[in-house]
Amino acid sequence: MNASPMKKTLTHLALALAALGMQTGAWALDTAGTQQLQDIQQRWAQIQYATADDHKVAEFEKLAGQAEAFTQAQPKAAEAWIWKGIVTSSWAGAQGGLGALGKAKQSRSDLEKALLLDPDALQGSAYTSLAALYDRVPGWPIGFGDTQKADELLRQALLINPDGIDSLYFWGDHLAREGKYADAKAALLKARQAAPRPGRELADKGRQREIAALLEQVEHKLD
Repeated sequence: MNASPMKKTLTHLALALAALGMQTGAWALDTAGTQQLQDIQQRWAQIQYATADDHKVAEFEKLAGQAEAFTQAQPKAAEAWIWKGIVTSSWAGAQGGLGALGKAKQSRSDLEKALLLDPDALQGSAYTSLAALYDRVPGWPIGFGDTQKADELLRQALLINPDGIDSLYFWGDHLAREGKYADAKAALLKARQAAPRPGRELADKGRQREIAALLEQVEHKLD
């Protein structure tokens, strides 16, 4: 929100919002936008964690259309672009192979746009999701994968959300990929203790299963 030089009240309001930590350019979701966000989050968790693998590609494709509509309705909301990026990257992951690289690139673009709008949105989720892409996409000359870039992005995510289940899980996954198993174990144990997220129960349950599976692999490496 920009303060108007013609109206002191608007100036004071802008200063008050800044004091509350709202960044210039950040866009608050309205009621309809908040409902869209929740619907996409819940549907994503259902597909990711409670849908058969052979149905995931088709279901993520449908959800991608819903996420695209979200960005069209809320083009200035970083949350919309974050979830468009997450859905598209999940769609790419379900599809697999080199044919998914175009979707991975689109996801990267969406998440980078979210960072430009508001890097702190959804507790830094754009950093976390973008880092996951850089960790999983093949590197040059096939793709844009870059473990160093993933490391930098995850450190930014942890500065914003040091106790979040997703930021800690993906940090632990990154460390495991780098062969830093003791550090990965510490991150995953902390992720296992993350506070539940209201309205994200299915996502939390699914993530906890992923944490447990990765922790078992890491502990095996440490034996």
